[in-house]
Amino acid sequence: MAWRPVHELAASGASRREIAELFVERAARLDGRVHAFLTQTPERALEAAERADRAGGGRPSPWAGLPVALKDNLVTRGLRTTCASRMLADWVPPYTATAVERLEAAGLGCLGKTNLDEFAMGSSTEHSAFGPTRNPVDLERVPGGSSGGSAAAVAAAMAPWALGSDTGGSIRQPAAYCGVVGLKPSYGRVSRYGLVAFASSLDQIGPITRDVRDAAILLGLIAGHDPRDATSAERPVPDYLERLEEGVRGLRVGLPREYFGEGVAPEVREAVLGAARALEREGARVEETELPSTRYALAAYYVVAPAEASANLARYDGVRYGFRAAGATSYADLYDRTRQKGFGAEVRRRIMLGTYALSAGYYDQYYLKAQQVRTLIRREFGEAFRRFDLLLTPTAPTAAFRLGEVSDPLTMYMNDICTIPANLAGLPAISLPCGSAGGLPVGAQLMAAPFEEALLLRAARALEAALSLQPWRPAAELEEVAP
Repeated sequence: MAWRPVHELAASGASRREIAELFVERAARLDGRVHAFLTQTPERALEAAERADRAGGGRPSPWAGLPVALKDNLVTRGLRTTCASRMLADWVPPYTATAVERLEAAGLGCLGKTNLDEFAMGSSTEHSAFGPTRNPVDLERVPGGSSGGSAAAVAAAMAPWALGSDTGGSIRQPAAYCGVVGLKPSYGRVSRYGLVAFASSLDQIGPITRDVRDAAILLGLIAGHDPRDATSAERPVPDYLERLEEGVRGLRVGLPREYFGEGVAPEVREAVLGAARALEREGARVEETELPSTRYALAAYYVVAPAEASANLARYDGVRYGFRAAGATSYADLYDRTRQKGFGAEVRRRIMLGTYALSAGYYDQYYLKAQQVRTLIRREFGEAFRRFDLLLTPTAPTAAFRLGEVSDPLTMYMNDICTIPANLAGLPAISLPCGSAGGLPVGAQLMAAPFEEALLLRAARALEAALSLQPWRPAAELEEVAP
């Protein structure tokens, strides 16, 4: 039963208490092997379930009483929010993120806070101050990052669905590595209020689920304008389920050559081309196309994102809140010691990169140039979406790699090469399973024009149905201890 998507669980006839207990028990039993959660909150999940059972037909939504896991960079009032960093190890926020408030208003209960790369900076969930998360499909491999904890929790059926955040692929890449569905909405579709900022012009909150229908449901619950986030869009939220089953007949799908070239594993390429053929069989018109500025996206991203991170993380100084190093002899010494000991190596690396890019004499040479490239990328996507309804690419160039296998930062950054362009352009994009490589999941990525999530989900649902893949199951050693 734990393997069923949420829309089937809700219609199963089981009480919400029974459903919540199922996931609470699995998380308690399995997470010692996976380490998807930094904090488990079974009492919150069970209280919400009991409220929904008591309410009966008066529930605030059809999904009331169902549990949800939250990435631990979404602030939650009265519940610690660590960002997987020593800097915030004991921080208990006084307020709650808008996306989480909306889930609570719909009656959902928090099952726990999930692991991530520190401050969402990473592609493997190995850069957590509290230890790495393991991929449930193969426990010797990474789950991707930075939302690796959320993806692993859903993949191991320790949570029926989860929220993650995506700055350069942090929802889609772990979804691909773990064999589940991950959706990054358009920039502005979901409020960022209460999401601990990494790179404010790129960050987005989105769902990680077992299937596309669940992604449509969860997006519908969290989307919409929020006056507390000046970047959230004042656009109506459509019913993402209304046209979900209408298929792809007549839609135009582009295959950008730049996403299938050097560095993409042959098995990954073949799995995604198989997805393209499946869309053709369903009536879509599929053609190759070009997005030449894609080759500059990775370099532009690793100027823009660290520059914004260096500004956003300046607030962690050991004075106002969070970790404070002992033994300082002056304010400058306190600042230096706190940041040296409070931040991990990857966060310090990105702060230094960003500070350098913004420093006098280099601003025009690096940051301004990166923003100009970003404009070119956005224009190219705009032109592409005049010819195509959707673009299809691999989500990641390879399947999940082994824990500890990638130690070079540049090689690690290359894992985001297929996902970063959508963040730079503010596009919605979804990853869903499309095959395997070496016995591991492979994800296909669909991208659409800004605020075309309904079309994106409709095409993803059609592809999911056409492929009819069996859900990925956890490694045998996890199944042995599963209830």
